[in-house]
Amino acid sequence: MKNAIFLILAVLLLAGCEEKPKFTAEELAKMPLARRDGLPEPSGGFALAVGDQTVTADEVIGPVFEQLAKVAQQGDYQRYKQLAGPVIEQQLAARIADAVLYSRAKKDAGENIDDELDRATNGEVRRFVMNFGADYAKAEQALKQMGMDWGKFEQYQRRMILSQSYVAQQLPKDQPVTYSEMMAVYNDTKDKSYTTPAALQFRLIDIEPAKLRDADPNIPRERQARELAEKLAGLIKQGEDFEKLAKDFSHDHMAQAGGLWRKLDPESLAAPYDVLAKQAQSMKPGEVAGPIEAEGHFFIMQLVEYKPKSVEPFEKVQNQVKASITVGRMRQAFAKLDAELSQQASATDRARFVDFCVRQSYAMANK
Repeated sequence: MKNAIFLILAVLLLAGCEEKPKFTAEELAKMPLARRDGLPEPSGGFALAVGDQTVTADEVIGPVFEQLAKVAQQGDYQRYKQLAGPVIEQQLAARIADAVLYSRAKKDAGENIDDELDRATNGEVRRFVMNFGADYAKAEQALKQMGMDWGKFEQYQRRMILSQSYVAQQLPKDQPVTYSEMMAVYNDTKDKSYTTPAALQFRLIDIEPAKLRDADPNIPRERQARELAEKLAGLIKQGEDFEKLAKDFSHDHMAQAGGLWRKLDPESLAAPYDVLAKQAQSMKPGEVAGPIEAEGHFFIMQLVEYKPKSVEPFEKVQNQVKASITVGRMRQAFAKLDAELSQQASATDRARFVDFCVRQSYAMANK
């Protein structure tokens, strides 16, 4: 719904002009919302005045009441207060941010915006009903579950439409993104954002001298392990099934899976298994290598898949880089706007209001 609101507003605020909307649907969808924490406290008592707007207890409690009611009904008020306080505090911060933003947006829009807002709001109401198969009763029931009636829903839509359109107007759009700027961002982020790590998968027969069964006490175990590994490698070359030999002879933890390891980044292999990653670089899928001796192990490896690390060329990801720069500019502009908005709420009686909301919600849940 949020994306649809953004699109409607982009058209509304430019109605009557010949200019095209400043933002595409994709750009509008990426716009961040107002900050919800770290805001100054509002003034007032149980209905808080934030500039020329009012935040009521119902507006703060409503969206989280169902979440908190189950805790409240357990009967332990002190525990409820401990759990509900932070939730109420977060909701209050959200409402303060919305009130400050709406107040500023309304002032900026001027007196002639009401008719446009009415049309946009009616459109959102129709859209909401259509989400329930045009069944008005089902839509109304959904609103009740959200703690709203139609009047509150329409008021909410008006505020969202106006506020988010105001945010959209504050964000940069027209400044071009240069080639040098894109290359700088690409070079700084390609290892993280545009690199596909290497991938390796193999079957393994791992012979360890200490784990040999029926070992001859008169012959060094290392020699017996080497001879067994050479024998198995020879059988595989003659056409014996690698998977079956792995199940019968390997001391590896994946022996019962026919020696098949999961696909992994070869750089994640620690010693002594890192020798397998090196060996895989010169092999083709299906090929067998070994015995490979490494730190008391005799490995026979059958390569399943090996893909080296790859970096997407700039030409292939140029549009993504450009988009990331545009979004970054939007976030910077929004951070500046957010800082300005957060300074407009006065600080007095927030704790008292939160405490009232906690007590009120506890009483409502235990009626």
